[in-house]
Amino acid sequence: MVRLSNRRERNRSLPALWIAACAAPFVWALSAAADEPIDLDLYGRLLQEHTREVSGTVGTVVDYRALKASPEWTRLVAQLETAKPSRASRDERLAFWINAYNILTIDLILKHYPIDGIKDIGSFFSPVWNVDVATIEGRTISLGEIEHDVLRKMDEPRIHGAIVCASISCPPLSRTPFRAARIDADLTTAMRRWLLNREKGVTVDRDRETVFLSKIFDWFEEDFESRGGVLASITPFLDASDAEWIRAQGASARIRYFPYDWSLNDAKRFE
Repeated sequence: MVRLSNRRERNRSLPALWIAACAAPFVWALSAAADEPIDLDLYGRLLQEHTREVSGTVGTVVDYRALKASPEWTRLVAQLETAKPSRASRDERLAFWINAYNILTIDLILKHYPIDGIKDIGSFFSPVWNVDVATIEGRTISLGEIEHDVLRKMDEPRIHGAIVCASISCPPLSRTPFRAARIDADLTTAMRRWLLNREKGVTVDRDRETVFLSKIFDWFEEDFESRGGVLASITPFLDASDAEWIRAQGASARIRYFPYDWSLNDAKRFE
């Protein structure tokens, strides 16, 4: 609300009050826009213009060549460094940091493009996950810190279906931003799209009594313990027949992991 001094409130005429009342929604709209950490409409448009869905393992590819020349992308990335996520609600922080991870991953690729994969960045002694990618609220931060020190500590294992490390075996990049107002639905959509991909999400081999999973479930198994473990956590996102089989087999089902392909999710590979 716009606060006026007592003197101005006493002396304001009725027409002036009427004008202020009409203008108030516009002022609120401007304030809300100013408080947005990043321009999600811009981010969404850039995703639509520079990514596309493809068949096969990768799911979504990024046109890094075109995006590298986009001044709008530069403007979007700059917005991250003026954001104040610590002042936001939990859902707002969750959405912000998922979007930030994906944006900064793409931006890191753009700074080194052309490359074959994200692990080409960095070195043996300082892997890519430790490379500084932004300064947010005065803190210089890496992708690893966003993932491990921020997102994983929010006790929301579905983040693993939402954050994308620019690789073919990663979950497919969402072509729409994650938004706080619908974060639960967005995370569910991301998990379902990832896990229904039988080349890198989940495959149930009934003949061999084996469930093949993304290697991500091996690396981050502990994140799913609070939800009853990996198998219990994934069943809500699977086809009904696969979910029923996993529930019936329970602990007797063997688990194996897909090999992880770190090749870049680059659109030029699929031209």
